[in-house]
Amino acid sequence: MNAVDTNVLIYAHDRRDATKNSIATSLIDSLLDGVLLWQVACEFLWASRKLGPFGYDQTQAWSEVRRLRLAWRTVAPDWSVMDRASTLLSNYSLSYWDAMIIAACLDGGVTLLYSEDFDAYKSIEGLSLVNPFKAP
Repeated sequence: MNAVDTNVLIYAHDRRDATKNSIATSLIDSLLDGVLLWQVACEFLWASRKLGPFGYDQTQAWSEVRRLRLAWRTVAPDWSVMDRASTLLSNYSLSYWDAMIIAACLDGGVTLLYSEDFDAYKSIEGLSLVNPFKAP
């Protein structure tokens, strides 16, 4: 199963960078085994407010989350995710929120996370990390 980080969802709706917009949109549309992480959905709703001046409003953001909920499996956190994030924070150089996303992926059976935030790591505890905006 595959998941995307908040930045991928934002770029899919931010037309200011046509290249990243195209890559993010294509990636999201191609994921048949996608997982929507609860934290990513929440962060997307908050971060997408910044796209208002560029024509993307909160009604559209909520609609996108609903669309992804229907298309993908949702992984919501529980206390085991927080415990695992604590271990990840001890073992890796991660922010708290990045550790939570990785812990949710590991707990939810995600094997590949697309994000531009983890260039320092190719994988963490069996979770592959790919920056879709960086040439291989």
